[in-house]
Amino acid sequence: MKLKKALHPDAPLLHACHSRPVSRRDFIACGLSVGAGILTTGSVFSLFANPTKAFADLSPDLELLKNQCGINVEGAGKIPFICFDLAGGANIAGSNILVGGAGGQLDFLSTQGYSKLGLPADMVPTAVNAADPATGFVNDQLGLAFHSDSQMLAGILERTSMATQAMINGAVIPSRSENDTGNNPHNPMFAIAKAGANGSLMPLIGSRNSDSGANSMAPAEFYNPEWRPTKIDRPSDVTGLVDVGDLFGLLDQNDAVAVMESIQRLSDKKLARVNSGVTRDDVIKDLVRCGYVKSADLADRFGNPATLDPAADTDIVGEGAIFSSAEFNSDAEFRKTASVMKLVVNGFAGAGTVTIGGYDYHTGERGTGELRDLRAGRCIGACLEYAARRNQPLMIYLYSDGSVASNGRIDDSENGRGKGEWTGDNSSTAASAILVYNPNGRPALLGGSTVEQARHQQIGFMRPDASVETGSSMAANNVNLLVQTVMLNYLALHGEQGRLAEVAPFHGLGNAASQDRLTAFAPIV
Repeated sequence: MKLKKALHPDAPLLHACHSRPVSRRDFIACGLSVGAGILTTGSVFSLFANPTKAFADLSPDLELLKNQCGINVEGAGKIPFICFDLAGGANIAGSNILVGGAGGQLDFLSTQGYSKLGLPADMVPTAVNAADPATGFVNDQLGLAFHSDSQMLAGILERTSMATQAMINGAVIPSRSENDTGNNPHNPMFAIAKAGANGSLMPLIGSRNSDSGANSMAPAEFYNPEWRPTKIDRPSDVTGLVDVGDLFGLLDQNDAVAVMESIQRLSDKKLARVNSGVTRDDVIKDLVRCGYVKSADLADRFGNPATLDPAADTDIVGEGAIFSSAEFNSDAEFRKTASVMKLVVNGFAGAGTVTIGGYDYHTGERGTGELRDLRAGRCIGACLEYAARRNQPLMIYLYSDGSVASNGRIDDSENGRGKGEWTGDNSSTAASAILVYNPNGRPALLGGSTVEQARHQQIGFMRPDASVETGSSMAANNVNLLVQTVMLNYLALHGEQGRLAEVAPFHGLGNAASQDRLTAFAPIV
């Protein structure tokens, strides 16, 4: 039989078994429309290593007025959070991140189960790997166990240094979700913002002009219209967030800030002479005064366009950077990822979602999925490496709407890599995953023994046939509770899991003992 050729990562996917795309969500899932990156303002690690020093040029009086005017320079101080929405039903479990039975990732499934996850008998985790007899087909360089030939892992390792890899750990959550639908309430942005994430510029941003800013919707119980994301999916969207006016065409940054400070002082003196004794008059004075203070603050922080521009950040683009100039200019997914991570990691936004389309890749061959998993891994790795270069912690959450399965037929092409072809959608093989970077050391799993830690690293489990055991965790068969589980883990990284009832009084995660079983890591801040 003549093998099909793998499709380019940007090629659209049109399946005879699917109806023709009619909605924007359908177009993104099959790769006919580019997904975007969303951000939720939420943690504040300011763009500057020492924010107070960066703003020291402003006069002490204006620094005091900034506090009085409620100008937020640093955000909430929470861990930055980036979410990857692989639209269409990507494979996460087995061929990428290992998922096992009740004992954890290394409580291996049956050979038939791994075949459904796209791994032939000679590539199951327990098989002898001639290329690496010592470790076989298991790779735990990131703490979390991946299949050693995972192309998602290859992409992450390609973009991260060994020093960064040593500071990463992760957890996997076997959990069913419906295939090819935007109605999965998968997106956790509003939940993360409710947990306290906040940035210095804006509340949420996203790659799509939707209520969640992503391909999948947000749970209704967390939705807050005040935080509806602003669409961000390219560097020009980032640099366009702040307009410091025409004054910068005439003066350099320092002189422009000085002029605005002078205007504020003159205005304040004039306002001081006006005293009508009316409460409304005080309000008007305050509005005028704060207007000039905010203008001076914006000029001081963002008068230099390179402050926000991902393309001008030498850690992101250029020689020795995460992306080469050629890669950055030729791949829209890299530009989108760079735009999101620039804002989130530097604290201008506290959380963001990068939506990448075209992951409905059951095309009757394997190579298309491998190439797309590789690019997703490169984008994830770029975020982790950028956090390391900025010396900031980072939590990444990876999910997709549904998943795929193989019937065991092998694709021996170069890109197929001798693995099982993806032949159809299968929601029972789905999973989500968390990766955490901590500049102070690899995040520690909960549990006093390796057996207990293994059960915290895999929240829930699969049956031997590679189907999610729906009773294995509260998140296994309920996407709303999956989002709550992600929020619980975000709180726990701050040592704030006790706030769950306060933040989400409607939660369905049970008592403290139940919540402990759903939590992966000890606090890192």
